Amino acid sequence: MNADDPATADGRPAPRFAPRAVAVLAATAVIAVAVDQWVKHLSTENLVPGEPVRILGGLVHLSLLRNSGAAFSLGSDYTWIFPLITIVVVGWIGWMAVRLRSVPWAVALGLVLGGALGNLGDRLFRAPGFLHGHVVDMISVFGPYGEYFAVFNIADSCLTVGVVLAVLLELTGRQRDGSRLPGKREKQTATTGKEETA
Repeated sequence: MNADDPATADGRPAPRFAPRAVAVLAATAVIAVAVDQWVKHLSTENLVPGEPVRILGGLVHLSLLRNSGAAFSLGSDYTWIFPLITIVVVGWIGWMAVRLRSVPWAVALGLVLGGALGNLGDRLFRAPGFLHGHVVDMISVFGPYGEYFAVFNIADSCLTVGVVLAVLLELTGRQRDGSRLPGKREKQTATTGKEETA
């Protein structure tokens, strides 16, 4: 190990990224963006604002909405700030990928990246203009106009699923470098074994 190579807390060389994990991250992000943009294209071509389409017995309505803010139109007067937040998120994921060796973490980060880029595309290239574009939303649950939950899109769904998956991976001790932190039971077993050996 070179002196300049990073190391873990116990002195071992820190694992470098696994090409497979990074490939999974990139593929997941590309698929998420592609599906998101495809659904947005279909929505803008076939849905009419104010005329929601009822599906699944009313559980879901397809209701075209152009949102200048975040969920529930929060921050609609500061549209320009959302692309900046997305750029920070993309940079953070790029930094995380440097030591990425876990495929589950790759899927989680890929979903977050794809969701962020999907909405970023709207902010950059849709009306009314660069950095001020309105995000296309179309999925409304339990009601046609977001009465019970914010109207959302595929990118939002990817972001949410990715964040939930990341939280679950953290809670179960799965690390981005492919290792796994011992749970309470494993710690107790290790401690008991040390005591018996002593």
